[in-house]
Amino acid sequence: MGILDQLIQRAGNLGKSVILPESTDSRVLQAAALLKEKKVAQPVLCGFPEEIEKSLANLGINDAGIRIVDINDVSVLNEFASLYCKQRPNVSEKVALRLVKKPLIFGGMMVSSGKVDAMVAGAASTTAEVIQAAALTVGYQKNISSPSSFFIMEMPDGKIFFYADCAVNISPDSNVLADTAIATATNFRKLMGIEPLVAFLSFSSKGSASHPDVDKVVRAVEIAREKDPSTAYDGEFQADTALSEEVAKKKLKQESPVAGKANVLIFPDLDAGNIAYKITQYLAGAKAYGPVLQGFAKPVSDLSRGAKPSDIVGVAAITCLLS
Repeated sequence: MGILDQLIQRAGNLGKSVILPESTDSRVLQAAALLKEKKVAQPVLCGFPEEIEKSLANLGINDAGIRIVDINDVSVLNEFASLYCKQRPNVSEKVALRLVKKPLIFGGMMVSSGKVDAMVAGAASTTAEVIQAAALTVGYQKNISSPSSFFIMEMPDGKIFFYADCAVNISPDSNVLADTAIATATNFRKLMGIEPLVAFLSFSSKGSASHPDVDKVVRAVEIAREKDPSTAYDGEFQADTALSEEVAKKKLKQESPVAGKANVLIFPDLDAGNIAYKITQYLAGAKAYGPVLQGFAKPVSDLSRGAKPSDIVGVAAITCLLS
């Protein structure tokens, strides 16, 4: 059984609920049916109930077991507007009421208020829109001030690596890199059940080259260790130093808990991360699952706008496991 099937099976044992706010998209409705059928999670849709029920019927989907929340329910809207104002005192109730009527914001408030466990969106929205909605509603997790993403990379031999960030931050500074590492380490621990060994990657290994880009990575390692001293972070490493114990022994003068044994790879920018996961996928034959958004106080994740219903189910399972 592959890692995704394992995660889907584990999610099914938790009884979590996930809101899919893009209820006008047929793929989302089909994913809701699959979540219900496979008992992965309780699917929740928001929108206009009559329209959703009609769309489900047109697709031949029985809506029994799919929860539908009326996005125009005055009592719910007032509750969400009040909560939103408490989170953001500079926003008026009138503005908040207008905001929470938007599907992504409504979905985020469902998560923020504890009415559901997680949100998955992006089939019909941009990544930027999903991130903005999550930031405005659930906010960021402790010690994190920026969102990021990770991919689960399943190698042909069954080994699992987490790659970050491959989808969100184009040119991260040291603080963003550290936030990315901390969030990815936390999620690796939750999903894999073992300790993360986090390598910050560079074209340099422990001072073998000198450049401001190297300094940025070195500083990121320091920040991550300061914020999260209980996790093994190390770098800066070239990729071979991070992954091969034989190479690490030759290149490094000091012992490292991570070098040669890394299972979480933090890339210095989006160019490196995005290229790396696709090269690993297409040349090594690895399976890539993601990108999964992270860094928020409660689980919210994005989808590719080309996502199939089965893809949505996989992301929903992962997101529920992070709740």
